[in-house]
Amino acid sequence: MKQFIQAENLSKRWGDLMLFESISFTVVEGQKVALIARNGTGKSSLLDILAGKESQDEGTVTVSNDIRMGYFEQIPRLNPEYTVIEEIFETDSEKLKTVKEFELAMAHNDQQKITEISAKMDELGAWDAEVEIKQVLSQLKIVDLEQQVKHLSGGQQKRLALAKVLVQNPDFLILDEPTNHLDMEMIEWLENYLGKTRSTLLMVTHDRYFLDRVCNEIIEMEDNQLYRYQGNYSYFLQKRAERIEMQQASVDKAKNLLRKELDWMRRMPKARSHKAKYRVDSFYETEEKAKQKIGQESVELSVKSARLGKKIVELESVSKSYPGIKLVENFSYKFSRFEKAGIIGKNGTGKTTFLKLLTGNLEPDNGNIEIGQTIKFGFYRQDGINFDPRERVIDAVNKIAEFIIFEDGSRMTSTQLLTRFLFPPETQYNFIEKLSGGEQRRLYLCTVLMQNPNFLILDEPTNDLDILTLNVLEDYLRAFEGCVLVVSHDRFFMDKIVDHMLVFEGDGVITDFPGNYSIYRQQMDNQVEQVAPLAARREKEPRPDKPVPEARKKLTFKEKKEMEILEKELERMGQQIDQLENELNSGVLDHEQLHQKSEELMLVREKIDEKEMRWLELSEMS
Repeated sequence: MKQFIQAENLSKRWGDLMLFESISFTVVEGQKVALIARNGTGKSSLLDILAGKESQDEGTVTVSNDIRMGYFEQIPRLNPEYTVIEEIFETDSEKLKTVKEFELAMAHNDQQKITEISAKMDELGAWDAEVEIKQVLSQLKIVDLEQQVKHLSGGQQKRLALAKVLVQNPDFLILDEPTNHLDMEMIEWLENYLGKTRSTLLMVTHDRYFLDRVCNEIIEMEDNQLYRYQGNYSYFLQKRAERIEMQQASVDKAKNLLRKELDWMRRMPKARSHKAKYRVDSFYETEEKAKQKIGQESVELSVKSARLGKKIVELESVSKSYPGIKLVENFSYKFSRFEKAGIIGKNGTGKTTFLKLLTGNLEPDNGNIEIGQTIKFGFYRQDGINFDPRERVIDAVNKIAEFIIFEDGSRMTSTQLLTRFLFPPETQYNFIEKLSGGEQRRLYLCTVLMQNPNFLILDEPTNDLDILTLNVLEDYLRAFEGCVLVVSHDRFFMDKIVDHMLVFEGDGVITDFPGNYSIYRQQMDNQVEQVAPLAARREKEPRPDKPVPEARKKLTFKEKKEMEILEKELERMGQQIDQLENELNSGVLDHEQLHQKSEELMLVREKIDEKEMRWLELSEMS
């Protein structure tokens, strides 16, 4: 197989901190590889080096000359003065430049320009590329192509940067946390897209479902060593556990041997000027092996939570909207003791606004929010990291408390707590600006939990945290003796933590779903499957002579959801018909395109007839 990239004996230092040393690996054509490591071990720096954005201290990187590389960085480097379409199509490809001209002509409804560029699109065979680009932009919710980059939010800029990489259709994709700032619908689309693409892939991600379904190999970087696993995340967990068990057995064996060797070293007569050299060498090798620490360090979280009273948080007919958009509409809910709820919904449906309403950072337009007297919120916010970069790690924690009380009544100093959070003593006196993004988030999480909350609100807590830290955070939350409310696009995290979910459906509608995300997703898929062509499989039955009973059948929860989905699909398909009819009447389509659009219009109308029949059937039961 063709080697796309080869790294040999790479080393990188950040100031006094050694990120990685003398690591080597190869990525060959067709592989889809995930890189897993703790925060602060240099994952992003390694990707920067491979992509040529940063230089290594030692070692070499060899990239095949004839491959096209695309790199999605964790912090996008975009031109703020460009428009969205200028940024996306910043390329040397003539085909993509032609697609850009076509999209601009369509946006301005310039019929003459459309006709001219259509001929060039035919010549370059660019229509397939145009369709794929539209699909990428549509799925990532990039609509206004003439908006300037500097006016986009941080999340919109990340989606734009991701779209820019994907539309280039590179041979080799390097992705650094691609699922951050995507909603679940976008993540599932990207998961499917990367699973089907022919591009070779190297990525860093904390999303374990995403990793499990996309990647076929995992590289784990630990203690300056690389371990390769030929399989997905499930296989990695199994083999990693086996590796650690074998290493531990090896260390235990070395310790037993060390005791014997130590006894031999002590018993040798002092008068002898030298001992057998091979035994001395063996002693020091055994001693070094016996002192090894197996990579099982983990964050232990057991901070005591304040006592919960009977009243938690009660919302009554709460509404909140902004001009032109409803975020919460007439919503009532009572939180229960020890409740663990998740919040899901598309970006912009009001999830973060809801959290601000709960915590009193925002006032509702209508309705009341009553908070129990014993409630003490711990609010982990997406934008909550506001440390002074010139402050030392230990000082940031000491501002909150110099001693922390744990559930068993024991006390711990801030230095001991930081050590437990994987900040060793030598790191605690570093300036915060030297920490990686994930390490800063871990420090922020530490400062939230140590304030003794009994109602934890976590807004996207998984962004930038490594998988090993996430595992321990999940264990802590499941054992937490208080309420937990989580907003997250990490499906694996949600499945492990929540008992039920508040689904933000848009236009102010919030639905309480009794189950985790996988159960919810399965139910939604089942409903879509049920909306099949009923006319083809429905048998005509004679109408009964008996009168219909007065007690009519009520819609089940699943049928109500199905009806809502049908209404949205019918609206979308109506818009699709309008668009197809406009294209057919534009006068710019050739014979083949006219035939294709006519067939497409006929198929859409047939689907509308089927869905309307099912909607009428359900409406008669409601």
